[in-house]
Amino acid sequence: MPVHVALLRSVNTGKRKVLKEDLLGVAQDTGFPAAKTYLASGNLLLWGEDPGGPALEARLEDALADRIGLCTDFMIRSPAELSAIVAANPFQSEALDHPSHVLVTFMKTPLPAGDEDILRAAITGPERFAARGRELYIDMPISMADSVLDRDWKKSKRAPVGTARNWNTVLKLLEMAQA
Repeated sequence: MPVHVALLRSVNTGKRKVLKEDLLGVAQDTGFPAAKTYLASGNLLLWGEDPGGPALEARLEDALADRIGLCTDFMIRSPAELSAIVAANPFQSEALDHPSHVLVTFMKTPLPAGDEDILRAAITGPERFAARGRELYIDMPISMADSVLDRDWKKSKRAPVGTARNWNTVLKLLEMAQA
């Protein structure tokens, strides 16, 4: 049975709370009786006969808004896509050294032409990133709490819209999707 990994943007921070029961309810509402969550940060695995993609993202977004009134984005990836994302990580040695400080930002679409150069020029700290398709890989060699990357990107007016997961979470989601 096909598996889809659904990643919610900006939940369980501040007042944007999504309970596990609501997330599983959204899965039920959209025709996925077999679903699991991982951690409390908006990770949902869905098993069912659905082609996935933007249509599924929109259905999940609508179902979440209907269920709890929260409007946010979902990014969907298949196990094959997650496997390719893991293989394409340009920060492999960093992921071994400090996996919780290597992030993958999952976006709906690739960065617009020219944004990669604008974002790179805006970085004032030691962070590095690489864009690969709809993913943005980020290495934060200092603590994430001390990073100014988010602030730097906001100043560029081109901050990528997506949802980030640390390397440990990406690997666990892939493991769960392939089980």
